[in-house]
Amino acid sequence: MAQQEGQQRRPSIHDVASHAGVSAATVSKVLAGVTTVKPENAQRVLDAVELLGYRVDPLASDMRRAKRRIIGAIMPEFESEFFGQMVSELEGLAEQRGYTLVAASSRESETREKEILARMHDWRVAGVVLAPVRNEHGPAAGFMKANGMTGVLIDRVLADDAFDTVSADSAAASAEVARALVGEGHRHVLVVGLGQQAATVRARLEGFRNTALELAPDIRIDVVLCESDVEPLRTLLRDYFSKREAGNDRPTAVYSLFLKGTLVALSEFRRRGWHCPNDISLVGFDDAEWMQVTWPAIAAVVQPVREIASNAMEVLFRRIEGEGGPPTARLEPCKVLMRESVGSPGSVPHSGGGDRQ
Repeated sequence: MAQQEGQQRRPSIHDVASHAGVSAATVSKVLAGVTTVKPENAQRVLDAVELLGYRVDPLASDMRRAKRRIIGAIMPEFESEFFGQMVSELEGLAEQRGYTLVAASSRESETREKEILARMHDWRVAGVVLAPVRNEHGPAAGFMKANGMTGVLIDRVLADDAFDTVSADSAAASAEVARALVGEGHRHVLVVGLGQQAATVRARLEGFRNTALELAPDIRIDVVLCESDVEPLRTLLRDYFSKREAGNDRPTAVYSLFLKGTLVALSEFRRRGWHCPNDISLVGFDDAEWMQVTWPAIAAVVQPVREIASNAMEVLFRRIEGEGGPPTARLEPCKVLMRESVGSPGSVPHSGGGDRQ
């Protein structure tokens, strides 16, 4: 048999109508809270709903409205604390409005990103929160524009002529890191990151470089960028430090523009027997629990996840409800925590724990 004998089908609105002796339209009105239905008919409907265990099918009802009460969210990956927390925040905010969040990872692939977005368009989602793989000019944003989708772009974006954008003020945060490292006396810094095609990577790099050169024109800034994943970056860092050690000109500090880069840099330090901050200082963009509990604790730029999510959903729902006007671009300030991994070149580790802001 196609189904087990004891398995029952889900009761429909027509079953409720038949049991209550009213029309399906009357059932729909009662469940929607319409008060013009006769009280005795409304009570019969409610009794039938309880007896049959009827639940509204959100997909079927949304089909009739052309749009479903679903918000799509596409993140580059879910492994990092930043994007994991972002999805959690977006989910809670969607549910507060009576929507369901459907989240997917592009796995840092623009091709997959566009494919996921096309599926969400087929599902007739009410709106999309997109954190693009690179920037606001990628194929996914282009697909959204071409198909008239409602959406907001977050994180790896600056400003856009079609969609509202919300992201962290990466340039200002990196400028603060530059001021801290220059202030400690560092004049040779390595910046580590993924490829510059991502808008945030450019903003972080330029924010650091411009401020550092303004404060210390003699500073040397080396840059190691990798277009793929962390394993090639591990090899690049190993080769970089080997050459710098051979020439006796290795940097006194490393600023990593992304979380995995911070971990790769730290693992390379430990492989070489270096200790922060007396051998080398380390600052990472994005914070994680392991950075706080390791010794020494790793200095970090903390992104305002909750504020980004809240403002993104606020503007998205305004657009869903029909608000017009030109797209807005919002930058949320970050917090820079200078922990024990940062000190003056050749200094001893700081005593005690805690964050220095």
